[in-house]
Order: sequence, then structure tokens, then C-alpha cells
Amino acid sequence: MYLSRALLNPISRAVRADLADVESLHRTLMRAFPDDAGPHPREAHGVLFRVDEDARHGRFVLLVQSGTRPDFARLPDGYFLDLQDVLGFAESSALENPAIREVGSERARIGAGDSFRFRLRANPTRRIDTKSGDDGKRRNGRRVELRDDASRLEWLQRKAAQGGFELQGTEHGVSMSKERKLAGRRPDASGKQQELTLAPVLFEGWLRVTDADRFRAALASGIGPGKAYGFGLLSIAPAHS
Repeated sequence: MYLSRALLNPISRAVRADLADVESLHRTLMRAFPDDAGPHPREAHGVLFRVDEDARHGRFVLLVQSGTRPDFARLPDGYFLDLQDVLGFAESSALENPAIREVGSERARIGAGDSFRFRLRANPTRRIDTKSGDDGKRRNGRRVELRDDASRLEWLQRKAAQGGFELQGTEHGVSMSKERKLAGRRPDASGKQQELTLAPVLFEGWLRVTDADRFRAALASGIGPGKAYGFGLLSIAPAHS
């Protein structure tokens, strides 16, 4: 398992286009992985990602988790900031951008009772219109966003129970920030362009592992819908750090 961190170049035309269209961003990031992964390449390579905005410094930080080591040289020229130019480092090797590290070994050591700080950008939803049709088959229905904090917290608690962890702290120690909606366009089954609108919620707080195997599985597979569009990556750090 690999975790990559990169500072995007905000003056890059490719970056600006991708930040304005979640489907375009998805396509660009998948270029960093081999093409021969079958019909579901994101799942095959275990790719999850998130873009965090560092408003104080006017930067966009890209985090990518993957089972396959990414080759970011396959992305457009100038997609990432040159840290030597930006920060004035004397040696170009002082910092890598993107920086990639292997995290499988440290995650293998996670055990029940361990506590972590966490960050999760999620797309909390529920399904409606799931009644059976005239043929007796149950329809999947459509997803609608959860619009109040109580429903969103309940959603996260359910995902936590499924994912082998529990929320900690006063009132579950979780902050929730509803962010601006994300947009994009993708082709439907007929090839016609379909408008996408997603409603991100950023969860931050503390958690405790209750089942290490299920927790590792949740880290690897992500949490909730919209994983192709920058949702579901559960970032963790030791609670004392």
C-alpha cells in the first residue's frame, strides 16, 4: 500500500481544469497507473484520493492512496509545484513532490485499542425510490445528500461500526464542515454527457480501533460513495502526534 502527497501547481491549466471537474480529475489521476487493469481500474489499483485546500498558503494538497505504486511522470508537465523554485531550497533533492511512501508495514501493526486522529472527506447519502418494480426486481434507487448534522453523524457512526472503529471524545469528538458542492460531467450508458453534483462533508476527530482486520479493510477500500471523485479516503495519524 502506498500513500502519496503532492502540492498541485495552481497556475497549471490542467490543474485548474481538473479542480473544476471531478470526472476530469479522476481521469488525470488514473493516468498514473498501468492501463491493463480491466474494466474497473480504480478498484484494481486500490486508488483513493483527496484534494485539501491550504487556504493560508493558497495551495492545493493532493493525497493519493493506492495498492499499486503510481508513476506521476505520466501526468501533464507542470502539474506539480517545483518545491525548489517555490521554497528556495539549495538542493532539489531536499524535498520530493510528489512524495511517495509505503504504508502497508505500519498498517499491519495496527491493533484493537489503538487511537488515531482522522480526516475523512465523504459524501453522506441515503437511497430513495428503492421500491420493487412491476417485474418484482428491487431497484437501487437514487442517492440524495443528508442535509443535517445529526443524520451525517449517524451515517458516520454506521460506517465506523462496519469499519472496525468507534468515534471518541466529547460528543464523539467529531467536527463536520459542509463544503462547496463539486461538479463534473460523465457519460451515461448511452454515451450522453450527464451532469454530476456532489455535496462534500469534511469529518475530523478521533477514533479508536475495535477490530483491526476490519479497520485495515476500511482504510484500503474507503468509506462511503463517490470514491472515484475524491471521497472516502480515511487519513489517520497517531493520537499523540
